[in-house]
Amino acid sequence: MKKAFTMIELIFVIVVIGILAAVIMPRTGSNKLHEAATQVLSHIRYTQHLAMVDDKFDENNATWWKERWSIRFYETGNPDNYYYTIFFDDNQQGNVDYGAGSIEVAIDPLSRKKLHNADNNKAMDLTGSYGINNINNTCLLDDNTLVSSNKGVIAFDQLGRPYNGIADSTSPTQYLMTANCNITLLSAEGNVTIRVHPETGYACILNGNVCQ
Repeated sequence: MKKAFTMIELIFVIVVIGILAAVIMPRTGSNKLHEAATQVLSHIRYTQHLAMVDDKFDENNATWWKERWSIRFYETGNPDNYYYTIFFDDNQQGNVDYGAGSIEVAIDPLSRKKLHNADNNKAMDLTGSYGINNINNTCLLDDNTLVSSNKGVIAFDQLGRPYNGIADSTSPTQYLMTANCNITLLSAEGNVTIRVHPETGYACILNGNVCQ
């Protein structure tokens, strides 16, 4: 005759399953730094997408390439605060117009908010929302004299190729990216690096020196 489990055996099995689940299952706790990196990565890819579907070529505009879609990172002081925005420079003045009626800032397709922290979009505030206390950006080549608080600009063309900024360029391909561009977000939790590759514009989060 088959014996049934005793209560002690049943409790023991439940405890063992609980221990195994705790060890095997991935941690689901919040990690603000990686949340920020994942969001920035997604927005870099979104910027590239916008550039590819919205070709800015205009034969009647001698400097049409200055209106390409870009993602720009900023630093404001006292205290230091880091944020970013996605935009195209419609009036070619080297800055971002985000006020009412402006068409320069990209719209989040889900929330319908402008992708700029001034539009009550707290997610774009990397310091306030995610605790980012610095950005190290090897993408920074131009625009530094145009915006003193600038922490880097990445623009994309209609083929998805990345550029190290465009505002003071004198030709469509002047700042075409030729080397890996690394954007490192730093916080009290550590740091995470996002890499944008030249030519393809492929972006990824690095694990060591390897894309993950």
